[in-house]
Amino acid sequence: MMNISSKDLPDLQIDTSFTSPQGNAAAQRALDYYLKPTISKSETDERFFDVKNHLSGEEALVHASDLLRCAAATAFKAAENLQGTNRDLAFSVVHMVDMARAMVDHSIDNDEVTADKVRADRKEFSHRADKNV
Repeated sequence: MMNISSKDLPDLQIDTSFTSPQGNAAAQRALDYYLKPTISKSETDERFFDVKNHLSGEEALVHASDLLRCAAATAFKAAENLQGTNRDLAFSVVHMVDMARAMVDHSIDNDEVTADKVRADRKEFSHRADKNV
């Protein structure tokens, strides 16, 4: 075994001015990366409504179509009680929602398997809704 005496070591100047990673972004990122990996990940904005990760594309389109149908019905009902420009604006919302729903339905209908499932789901939903009325 080799013994090294302190007189054999070079005289190193140690910078003692660095006392904290506070204010040093690079040092903080390095510490976070090695010591606290979850802190380094960017935080996502919390939303009031979020889509579950396991939801398939077809399920999302079906749900979007149903939401658009409800939005159009709500806007139409609200427009019935309005007059003048406000009524025109409300009916333009109905028209835009109907156009968006047509695009979603077109996407669903392009996939025949999905279209058959959507038709069955809508029939089931309508049947349940009729029972609840």
